[in-house]
Amino acid sequence: MKTPTAIIADDEEPMRQLLRARLHEAWPQLQIVAEAANGVEAIALTGLHQPDIVFLDIRMPGLSGIEAARMLFNRCHIVFVTAYDQYAIEAFEQGALDYLLKPAGGERLKTTCERLQARLGRSPDNIERQLTQLLAHTAQRKPQEFLKWIQAQVGTSLRMISTREVLFFRADEKYTRVQTLEGEVLIRKTLKELEDELDPKEFWRIHRSTLVRVDAIAEVKRDLRGRQMVRVRNSDEELEVSRGNTHLFQQM
Repeated sequence: MKTPTAIIADDEEPMRQLLRARLHEAWPQLQIVAEAANGVEAIALTGLHQPDIVFLDIRMPGLSGIEAARMLFNRCHIVFVTAYDQYAIEAFEQGALDYLLKPAGGERLKTTCERLQARLGRSPDNIERQLTQLLAHTAQRKPQEFLKWIQAQVGTSLRMISTREVLFFRADEKYTRVQTLEGEVLIRKTLKELEDELDPKEFWRIHRSTLVRVDAIAEVKRDLRGRQMVRVRNSDEELEVSRGNTHLFQQM
């Protein structure tokens, strides 16, 4: 019997690793043949590996998971992966589309794997109509209300931090570090979730592990190794700018 294969597409490497691990637990026979960081890569890797299944994060730079699915649905089985979003969940369920909630796991993942196993012997469902409707609904969605407050557990107290107070967010293993003038706290919300919820005009992703408040940037300079480094106002911190984000500071 042919070994079932899959591709995972998510622009957050930790999320890809977590889903890979959870899938191995729920479906040991499933072979993950490749990982993609965006929709364009997912399409290219699907053409190269011809997987049975593609797991698509719905929010990825360049080409979203929904847009990528429109080009892939007749070639493989599609499963969408999303952070909790009631609007998206309702749309997926209305269209009878497979989806997983981050962090994927538990009964939902088990049920999805069982459904996929039952479908492997037949051609993928034609979900073009559902995808077209989903894209249309997404386009009509009300303007996003951006995150204004961060909740942080400090000892036995719950601290409310205005996003106006935040200098930067930095991924720190299982937590995210929130840096303000008063100090730092740790929260469980991932950097990807924060990026999706914060105003992109106010916070820039300068590195896969760093979101910085634009008006907290004092200067950008190059170090001896030629890397762009951001110096934050009223702080000794210097934050590295990844090569993929140097376009944010084109004058450098």
